[in-house]
Amino acid sequence: MTDAPLLTDQAAFDRALDALLEGDARLGALVTVAGRPALRRRPPGFAGLCAVVVAQQLSVAAARTISQRLEAELGGAPTPDGLLAAAPSALRRAGLSAPKIRTLTGIARRIASGEVDLELAQRLPADEAASYLTRLPGIGLWSADLYLLFCLGRADAFPHGDLALQVAAGEAFGLPGRASAEGLKAIAEDWRPARGVAAHLLWAYYGARRARIGTPA
Repeated sequence: MTDAPLLTDQAAFDRALDALLEGDARLGALVTVAGRPALRRRPPGFAGLCAVVVAQQLSVAAARTISQRLEAELGGAPTPDGLLAAAPSALRRAGLSAPKIRTLTGIARRIASGEVDLELAQRLPADEAASYLTRLPGIGLWSADLYLLFCLGRADAFPHGDLALQVAAGEAFGLPGRASAEGLKAIAEDWRPARGVAAHLLWAYYGARRARIGTPA
């Protein structure tokens, strides 16, 4: 593969996964354990970025509940103007913590002012786009890569700082412990331009391994 595929739907993801498996025979063993993963998608734009922030340090179930409550309080999907117009009490009722309220309002202000353009992030290469998004408050490279992967379907986005990915890589490739962030980043170079597809597979492998030994994923 030379051009990064866009993960528009499950069929596109499956094609990218087939090409990835053909290019790295080691990954077949992960599919044997975890099966073929499903594509994770969230809405693009500000609404998707809000979902990424809400999910920081929360379980999937808790994040989903808060995101649903936030939509109810705002009367629809979050927009920069809608969030800035909302009363702090409404955001608290949705379940947002004070730090996340500050983060989301800060993001909304910078997007509304044009300081950061989410459409530009769609046009930049994955690594450049992730770096660009870190101009937003509360958005580090991990959150930026998740936005690129889940919201924009950017197949080459790869959150190498993700702990589950590091643990999964350590287990999958026989390392003495979990991979370091930089070590995982180096390993993932072999998977360009579909590092994000490999991330889906590693997450699935991580969950399957935990399910087998009876520990939380």
